[in-house]
Amino acid sequence: MRARRISTAVIWALVALCGLCRLAEAATAVRIKDLAKVQMGQELQLTGIGLVIGLEGTGDGRRAEFTFQMMANMMHRMKVAVDPGQVQVRNVAGVSITATLTPQQRKGSRIDVHVASLGDASSLQGGTLLQSTLMGPDGRIYATAQGPISIGGFNLGGGAAGSVRKNHTVVGRVPNGGIVVEETVKLVELDKDVTLMLYDADWTTASRMAFAIGEHFGEADLARAMDSGAVEVELDALRSQPDAMVDFIAELEKVEVIPDLPARVVVNERTGTVIVGENVSVSAVAMSHGSLKLKIPGEGGEDVFGGEAEVEEEPDRLHPIISSFDVGAMPTVRELVRNLNALGVTPRDLISILQALKTAGALRAELIIQ
Repeated sequence: MRARRISTAVIWALVALCGLCRLAEAATAVRIKDLAKVQMGQELQLTGIGLVIGLEGTGDGRRAEFTFQMMANMMHRMKVAVDPGQVQVRNVAGVSITATLTPQQRKGSRIDVHVASLGDASSLQGGTLLQSTLMGPDGRIYATAQGPISIGGFNLGGGAAGSVRKNHTVVGRVPNGGIVVEETVKLVELDKDVTLMLYDADWTTASRMAFAIGEHFGEADLARAMDSGAVEVELDALRSQPDAMVDFIAELEKVEVIPDLPARVVVNERTGTVIVGENVSVSAVAMSHGSLKLKIPGEGGEDVFGGEAEVEEEPDRLHPIISSFDVGAMPTVRELVRNLNALGVTPRDLISILQALKTAGALRAELIIQ
């Protein structure tokens, strides 16, 4: 064990992070396009079942009777009489098919579809999805799907001891394998208003967005915040000129708003990552964690922590020798993290301290643990 002195200046990564946080403190305007999406309809989740053929002996076995029933039904539609009980193949697998259809996708548009084995197939590698229909929650057919499957993995080997497997080989996707045959809604519905759905719901941001839209277009009542996650924009002025809809929405997306970010701290214990938002402060508190004694004073407190700390180094961590210090009055979490890192606190200990501060009510922010 040996002692040495560590300067806060050598924590380059932390210094860089602090620099970025300072830049973030200067509130900047952001386009509505980057804060919300135009909602003029609802996405539909499509589902279906189908057959994957061309598998090299890795398809469903006899226990998956539905696969052979589907195969017999397909043959029957093609005027070929087949008894499902007499089908003995291992190159076919029954799969479920899923896709998402957005209001902006028109007839003839291509969409990605995902497939997953329904039976006991060991791999869908090299298979091709036969034409299948995809239905919405209302039972209507909205798309058809067909094409070669990409699984992003493989199975190799012939025995348990000699087999090699990468990724999950009984699920896959057919890129651009779906064709839209029925649209969800018309792109322009002039009997309805435009709704902006915020990516991150926030009451203040929604209010600012409604005000900015009214100010930009010169109509104070043009937009109104419905709640923390939605802003409604009236289309009365466009009822008689539907061709202007696209230009109006394009101009709407350019309007800039200064978002109000909530105080939030995100930590990942597996990687030791700590991400601190702006406006995150710590109330007056005193605590002890292992060999570390931490005191955060209230208003008028004095920062007696210098730029260096003497520590003892062990194989896996640093233990502070001079570990009792005060942080300045009402410090931010960024300052607290900087000082704790300078004392050699490990990421796991740092996360434990933040959790304890939150439990004590001293961390004035939402703590998200991943």
